[in-house]
Amino acid sequence: MRLRYWLLLLLLAPLHSEIIDRIAISVGNQVITKAQIDEEARLTAFLNGGQLDVSAEERKKAADRLIEQTLVKRDMELSHYPIPAQSDAGPALKALKANYPSEAQYRQALEKYGITEEALKRRLWWQTALLRFIDYRFRPGILVPDADIRNYYDQEVVKWKQQGIQQIPGFEEARAKIGELLTDQRIDQALDKWLADTRKQIAVRDHDEKLP
Repeated sequence: MRLRYWLLLLLLAPLHSEIIDRIAISVGNQVITKAQIDEEARLTAFLNGGQLDVSAEERKKAADRLIEQTLVKRDMELSHYPIPAQSDAGPALKALKANYPSEAQYRQALEKYGITEEALKRRLWWQTALLRFIDYRFRPGILVPDADIRNYYDQEVVKWKQQGIQQIPGFEEARAKIGELLTDQRIDQALDKWLADTRKQIAVRDHDEKLP
């Protein structure tokens, strides 16, 4: 399932005059700052193992993701969704750190991308919260008919045969896996549609002329 490239949600911040020059975008009555956009780009690059890129194009992508996250947070609040504990991100952090031969190399990677472990923990926590909320919000409304599962299976069988695969699973054997795959795809589609519709309803203002 596509994870939708999500990061930290933005909390409502007062528009004091001393920080007004750092506000990049407002989404309804919430704000996204330039520092948050920069951190989002750095965290995404770190987690993807990609090259650090804080160009205008990447900052624009980061800003779009943060706008979507802000809309989701608003929906969480309106639905009184129970937010998971910060400690729920512990297993994800432990698994991530296991990719590094030593603590020192892990710390060096954080420094290379210009992020802190605290920011990383918040990101992993938010990712956990997000995935649970998406499941809670959209899965109950998804129904995949048997005919769709059968059609997908038949198409896959054709591909497997073309690829020369000998051990092709029977329909009943593959049914559950295909059903879950199609459910995840339709959850993503429902989420995309909801985000598109919600963005039309909430005022989004760009305060940063450097964002394309």
